[in-house]
Amino acid sequence: MRIVSLLPSATEIVYALGLEDHLVGVTHECDWPPEARAKQAVSVSALPPAATPAEIDRLVSASIGTGAPIYRLDDLAVRDLRPDMVLTQDLCAVCAVPSGHVQDALEVLGCQAEVVSLDPGSLGDVIECLVTVGRVTGTEERAIELASALRHRLDAVREAVSGRRRPRTFPLEWSDPPFNGGHWVPEMVEIAGGEPVLTNAAMPSVRVSWDDIAVAAPDTVVFMPCGYDLDQACAEGEGLLQRSELAASAVFAVDASAFFSRPGPRLVDGVEALAWALHPSAGLVPRPEVVRQLR
Repeated sequence: MRIVSLLPSATEIVYALGLEDHLVGVTHECDWPPEARAKQAVSVSALPPAATPAEIDRLVSASIGTGAPIYRLDDLAVRDLRPDMVLTQDLCAVCAVPSGHVQDALEVLGCQAEVVSLDPGSLGDVIECLVTVGRVTGTEERAIELASALRHRLDAVREAVSGRRRPRTFPLEWSDPPFNGGHWVPEMVEIAGGEPVLTNAAMPSVRVSWDDIAVAAPDTVVFMPCGYDLDQACAEGEGLLQRSELAASAVFAVDASAFFSRPGPRLVDGVEALAWALHPSAGLVPRPEVVRQLR
């Protein structure tokens, strides 16, 4: 079996299932576990590396408007790798090469690989994707065990925060312009003991205004800029402390790329970190690389 993963989250799943020897190609963003960096990259980003949040928003909006994905497939690299299976998605046009583009490329190359699209909308769906990959790769028993362990950890968080006051919590996925956290993020906030505001569970992220945020008056803002690690989020988040709309809010920054944006097993670490941020006395100690309090 020869697997190409076009999703960082799928790459994490492949390693979790012990299939790393079958993984022959990944994206340029596949960085976990660290050994994944040694695999051949088969996609590239059209975004400039030093772009500001506002510039990235303009480029992404233009890409969506034209139907051209931000991430481009290296067709020749895929052909040379001769995959039997390609793991991809259709959930977000700016997160990875969509499955339709992959199918078209494989047809041009004459490649008969099976394309498996992973498109979770909720946290439960994310965990079920683990089982899906297990099923199509012959590692379903291992996948079911891992999924059960993740659900057990989520239940432990629910129990730890049960009965506590639920702070009104706004997950801020982008700052310029502001976007809310979508898909599984509102559910993560709820499990962690918060009341998500300006969000809709299992729905895509949408643009909101600073006036909307001011009216919502969240007790806590969790800054989770898509694609940013913790240090980058903290650096960008310092500017949020000057905004009058957030003057009364506690502000946290998180490693969104690893623990919130990617629909993989580490979302559970993100839930545990959120529970600590919202309920520090609940006894849940997060990994230090996940979350940092800015105010």
